This record gives sequence, C-alpha cells and structure tokens, in this order.
Amino acid sequence: MLTIKNVKNIKGETVTKKILSDQDEMIDATGLTMLPAVIDPHVHFRTPGQEDKENWESGARAAIAGGVTRVFDMPNNIPACVTETLLQEKKTLINKQLSNTGIPLRYGLFFGADAGHLEEISKVKNKIVGIKVFMGSSTGSLLIDNDEVFEKVCKIAAENNLIVAAHAEDEHILQELSKQNPESKDPKTHSKNRDRKAAIVALEKCIAASVRFGTKFYILHLSIKEEVALVRQAKRKGLPIYAETTPHHLFLSEDDYEKWGTRVQMNPPLRTKEDQKVLWDAVNEGIIDTIGTDHAPHLLSEKDKPFGHAPSGIPGIETSLPLLLNARSQGKLSLEKIVELTRINTESIFKIKPNDDIVLVDLNKEKIVEDNLLKTKCRWSPFSDQNLKGWPVYTVLKGKACNLDA
Repeated sequence: MLTIKNVKNIKGETVTKKILSDQDEMIDATGLTMLPAVIDPHVHFRTPGQEDKENWESGARAAIAGGVTRVFDMPNNIPACVTETLLQEKKTLINKQLSNTGIPLRYGLFFGADAGHLEEISKVKNKIVGIKVFMGSSTGSLLIDNDEVFEKVCKIAAENNLIVAAHAEDEHILQELSKQNPESKDPKTHSKNRDRKAAIVALEKCIAASVRFGTKFYILHLSIKEEVALVRQAKRKGLPIYAETTPHHLFLSEDDYEKWGTRVQMNPPLRTKEDQKVLWDAVNEGIIDTIGTDHAPHLLSEKDKPFGHAPSGIPGIETSLPLLLNARSQGKLSLEKIVELTRINTESIFKIKPNDDIVLVDLNKEKIVEDNLLKTKCRWSPFSDQNLKGWPVYTVLKGKACNLDA
C-alpha cells in the first residue's frame, strides 16, 4: 500500500490518501497538493521512424516529469500508422521501449486516415482511441484534402462509434497562401502562410459532417477566435464537437517569433494576442475542453535551420502542467479548471475508466525552466529561462511513486 500523509486535496483540506501498490511506502506530503495525474491526449513520440527526435523511453520519462501518466500518440510516423498490421507493429515497439524504462506509461493510439486504407478503420476500432485526420499538410505524409474522401472517413467513424481528431486547416487554402511569399526568410511568414482562413474553412467542414453523419469530433489545437465562436455555436446546437488548445497557443503569440524564430514554428502557427485572450476566455467558459500539448520534438539542429527548411513542431509535455499552475498563481484559472482540462474532460470524451494515478504538486515552488534538465530527447523548450510557480514533485503511476526532485 502507498500511503500519502498530510497532503492537501483540491479543496485545501489536509487528508491521508491510500493507493494500492505492490510495495509498502509512506510519503509525508506536507506542503503538497494532490491532483489527478495528467492525461495528454496529443503527443508525437516519433516511434517508429524518427527515434532520433524522441522515443517511448525518453517520452515516458518526460511524461512522468510533467505529471503525465497517460498519453495519446499520433499516427504520422514513418511509416504512417494506417493499417492493422502497422498498428500492431507500433504497439510492439512501444511496449518494448516502455519495458526498457520500467515506466508502465498508460497510452492510447490514434489511427491515421488515409485514402488508400479506409477499409482498415473498422478492423482496428476496438484497438484505438480515435481516427486522426490531417485536413492540411503537416509533419509526415498523412493528408485528406479531398472532400469526398473526408466525408467517407466521417461516415465510417460514425458507423463505428469512433471519434475523429481533426487537424483542421484546409489544404487548398494553405497551398494558395504559400504561393504569396515563396522567397520569404522571415519566420513570421509562417503565420501568414497558414492564415486563419484555412482553419475556419476546415472547421466548418467538420461541423457540417457532424450534422450530416452524427460524427463525433475532437478539434485539435484551437488557435483563433473564429474557431472558438464556431465551437461555441456547435456546442449550443448539441453537436458532439469537443475542442483542445495547446500550451503554446495559450502562452505564446506571434510576438515570440522575434525571440525564438523558427523554434516556435508549429502547425497551426502562433496567432495574435487578441486570439490568445479569446482562448483564455474559452478555457474558463468551458468551450475549450482539454489541453493537449501537441508535444512534437525536433532536434535544435533541425529547428535552427532557416525558415523554409526548419520543421514545424515544439516539445511541451514537461512544461504544460507547470505553465498551467503558474497561470493559476496569476489568477488566470482555478485548480478545479486545471483538473477538468487535464484529466476529467479527456476521460469523459474518450470514455476512459478512471484510475488512482495522481500528481503531488508544490503550488509555491518556483523554478526556472532549464533545457539541460529536460527529459525529452530534443532537450530544449520555447519556455526556457522562464521562472514558473507551481511544479509537480511526485508522480504516482499504477501505485508507484516517482520523486521528481530526487
């Protein structure tokens, strides 16, 4: 039995928590607050095919460091995860890598929608958390840019009671926009090349498909005020539309290109301060349901290439909870809202059975984000050198406590 004494619960009451464990252990948690461990519903752990950037050994260590005990991994691997065979091969690799670490990280996998393999979806419906649709090109080869094929995917998803996780940027608009600044070397151009018009049109297609087929959608990485308005309207109509935003869209804006350049290039791109404010309002209003980090590590040797050659994506799984706790210390959101965003809503949307995984946090601990202390293989963060107040101290996964300060 794991016994946690003198810990405060979310209401501020001092309690004793007992969790089933293979070992008898007692933790004196005086000064710490107990929260449900985080679920990160949007990561790219790069296995198979790009293990130089991340794998499930480094990814699991990074997850635990961030108070995360369950992740949902995306299918844009090499090769892309678009068949039952490739899904099983990926699971075998993951399980082997997790075994190497001794970290039994909980995970689920999204299955890639691919025009040439739509018949595979029904074969894996009980083995996946959902279908990932890239409506606009991003990292990897997965792309559904044909409306007829997109509707087929939505229909199949509804028939098999599967949720569609949509990267909602319209590819045709992205292609047209990219022609306007073909020679630009300014990283800010990325936000122009992936203008809000592409996100608006793609999200409207998702909502229309939900009306037509009853498809449940999980809209990934909301980044603009128009998306918030569309999701709000869809929810009021009773449509099964759920929305995620990311730490980088909450805590970074177009202004950060000046400091970070291509390091903060991601898809969808950074937006305006006005968009950022609307996202925060949507978080507290309940229009945004979850925080997904879109943890998408690349090596600095890749990210520091000139604009046009640098890949999109940033790491984030280790810094997400500290950023949210820091925002809480600034009065931007409550502990209750953090728990909703990082655990409760994800369990509800994806029908996950609750468990006893917890994270013990020190709400008063201040620490600077340091690249060399990060567990992710890429070893850098766009939040480097920020002093954050509120950090995880213990992560408890399947009854085993990991002391993050040890």
